[in-house]
Amino acid sequence: MSANRQKIAVVGAGAVGCYFGGMLARSNHELILIGRSERVDAINRFGLQMDCQSFQANVALQASADFASIAAADMILLCVKSYDTVATMQALKPFLSANAVIVSLQNGVSNTELISSLVANPVYAAAVYVAVVMTDLNTVKHYGRGELQIGSFIPDLTITQQQAQSLTQLIKQFSNSGVPCAHSIDIKRELWLKLLVNCSYNAISAIGQISYGQMAQVPEIQALIERLTDEFLSVAQCEKVKISKSEAIQANEIIARTMAGQKSSTAADVARGKRTEIDFLNGYIVRKGAQYNLLTPANQALYALVKMIEAKFK
Repeated sequence: MSANRQKIAVVGAGAVGCYFGGMLARSNHELILIGRSERVDAINRFGLQMDCQSFQANVALQASADFASIAAADMILLCVKSYDTVATMQALKPFLSANAVIVSLQNGVSNTELISSLVANPVYAAAVYVAVVMTDLNTVKHYGRGELQIGSFIPDLTITQQQAQSLTQLIKQFSNSGVPCAHSIDIKRELWLKLLVNCSYNAISAIGQISYGQMAQVPEIQALIERLTDEFLSVAQCEKVKISKSEAIQANEIIARTMAGQKSSTAADVARGKRTEIDFLNGYIVRKGAQYNLLTPANQALYALVKMIEAKFK
């Protein structure tokens, strides 16, 4: 990655990709959004409309449905659904520069290791906290937050000097674009904290089609979240991820307070009749629990209910 102007490709032009891509593009970075043809056509014709808490702007940027458009990109921001990771990386691989840095801005905790098994490029993980939705093909609505923590996730990864410089430059680019961004020395723990709140909120929000703030007002839901959290922490301990009960409670409470009006991405998928990422959230905890002979009935119940809803879409 050169120290000067960067070419950035955002792969997955959903709400997260459009928000962070739009923030970078506003700072005059050379950027291209890769997405489905309908969204690409709308953004190329009308620009990306950013309806944010602190500003409203129409951002002119390039969008493409062709994976070949990533050629010569210095940075790839991977924002596709977790179930599309393998297929997307296989499609990108023929066009991927050997020096390109890949950053996963995805839900779940396994994507970075999966990407690294497919390509030799430097790969980083980002813990993403942002409340955004696409209100139409070219408009992203920002409800709150928007910070990133980025680091190396693969255990025992030896970071070269060049990779360290790439990480520093990446964080600087985000920070200069108005995106609070920090380097995490324990990104695995940060991703598991994000997985915790996803497991606590996403499925319930989807099943009830309710916001996080509404969930916080129902005592029975709060009792369920406490059970989900206890199961999660048992699995995390087996994975050698150190999160205390008090830290977990605080993480859940912060989400309800800072994203009170937000429904989960899983809720948005269900509302649109689309496949969800539940296999990588509560389903992941269920599978890991079985691996360690741990019972996870609360996570299992939510997982089964979302899968039941998904089955109607087929």
